[in-house]
Amino acid sequence: MARTTIDPITRIEGHLRVEMEVNDGVVTDAWVSGGCFRGMELVVRDRTPQDAAQIVQRICGVCPVSHAHAASIAAEKAYGITIPNSARIIRNMLEGAQFLHSHILWLYNLAALDYVNPLNALNADTGLAYDVAEEYGLKNADFVSLQDRLARFADNGQLSIFSGNWFPTAEQYADGTNEYNLTPEADLIMTAHYLEALEMQGTASEIAAVLGGKMPHVMTLIPGGTMFVPTDQKLDDLKGLIDRLYNWVAAVAVPDSIALGKFYPEAFNFGAGCRRYGAWGVFERESFKMAERYMPSGVIELGPDGNYQLSEVEESKITEYVGHSWYSGSEDLPPFEQGVNPEYTEYNTDDRYTWDKCARYDGKPLEMGSASRVLVAYVRGDKFIKEHVDALLVALGGTPGDLSPFSSTIGRTALRQVETLYVAMLMKEWLAELVEAIKGGDSTYFTKSDAVEGEGTGFWEAPRGALYHSEKVKNGKIQDYQIIIPTTWNIAPLDPDGVHGPMEQALIGVPVTDMEKPIQALRTVHSFDPCTACAVHVVEPKTGKKFETVTSPWGVK
Repeated sequence: MARTTIDPITRIEGHLRVEMEVNDGVVTDAWVSGGCFRGMELVVRDRTPQDAAQIVQRICGVCPVSHAHAASIAAEKAYGITIPNSARIIRNMLEGAQFLHSHILWLYNLAALDYVNPLNALNADTGLAYDVAEEYGLKNADFVSLQDRLARFADNGQLSIFSGNWFPTAEQYADGTNEYNLTPEADLIMTAHYLEALEMQGTASEIAAVLGGKMPHVMTLIPGGTMFVPTDQKLDDLKGLIDRLYNWVAAVAVPDSIALGKFYPEAFNFGAGCRRYGAWGVFERESFKMAERYMPSGVIELGPDGNYQLSEVEESKITEYVGHSWYSGSEDLPPFEQGVNPEYTEYNTDDRYTWDKCARYDGKPLEMGSASRVLVAYVRGDKFIKEHVDALLVALGGTPGDLSPFSSTIGRTALRQVETLYVAMLMKEWLAELVEAIKGGDSTYFTKSDAVEGEGTGFWEAPRGALYHSEKVKNGKIQDYQIIIPTTWNIAPLDPDGVHGPMEQALIGVPVTDMEKPIQALRTVHSFDPCTACAVHVVEPKTGKKFETVTSPWGVK
């Protein structure tokens, strides 16, 4: 029995440490530690809800729209505001643009490098690459020019991030000990898509900038609606950008995830997690009901009959435990009762080992994220989701209706692309809906309220999962504010019953071939798309005490 630690986890937002106990080549215990204290709840106190909607965006540069959205919904609930219909559509489009940027960023530029080795693409037969692309239904590119470009970069030493570290050496390829399964031709195809994804992220951010005034940290999303006023030119610009993005997503995202599943079938055998999934819902319909959102709310878990049982979201069932976190106390309490009371001791897996709180629902862990949203929507019977999830199952060799393959590392990764395609399609629908609303004379984008007191919770979703902003307002100023972001749920430490959080559970059972490069563990962590920059934020402690980590060049110690 031995321990291996990945510190820091690279290609994520923020600082995350994963420590694992390994016995006979399998992870038998795991501890996930978020490395910094956030404290944003303290920043917005004594400020207005309007201020808060702008300030909380600074939690994250990848999902600022979601934080502004959740904060605005909390204020609207507190003040009894219903936003105009056109504002609803515009906010959906702004959120959708951010979702597409984040999903593309995560799959291609963060998680994909766990599976794709760009330097191995130098060994590809470019002619054969076209055959491989046709076989797997993948988008073609100018593979000859790309390979030449990669060769020039490699000769100049400009591909250092793709050499060493987690990537196998030439010797490992030669003796077959590497854990990268793509052929050189498949690596070349995926590298082409990696580069295209950078451009598509720019397109998504341009959409967000048109709607939000800038990106990140948009200016138009405010409590009561939006400050964006459509013009013919802006609508024309949006149509061109949305069409371009949809066409790329439809041609690339789902086929690539299917290909990865076929090349890495072993990754369906580990990384299940707690098998309880939650979603607060995202993208409003005219009813403004959480259960009727385009991606609806709900909590699902396997019942005695082996099928997922659905229940509605109840705020009263949300608690936070801090007995293994660097906060004072050791009780399991509702968010406002738990509060934000940091108290750092030392890193100790037998005691306290993270800045992340242990969020629980009805006394149990709950996995959040895109895969959770898709599974909840599937169980609720969403037509688009059911059709495309079943098609994905068939493409991966599964059976329609059998969702078990998705409770895995590669299953979680593949399922997210169904949502990517759905949001890309919805962007086209929302734009058409907005145009028709304007033609019908609907030009109201903001609802004013004279209220100065109230309490409200913004149940919403960031790309990475369920987002909770709740505030108490008196005399127009925030008295208390609580935030639970998706990664808080997923990287939760041990709870008072000794039960691991979702990511810790997912790591248990993961195979480890190389203690210095536990790549399957890294793939499992990345399948959750953690954002500890959201879960936790850096402050300089008044004590002057430093919180340091010691890392190796491999990110493993």
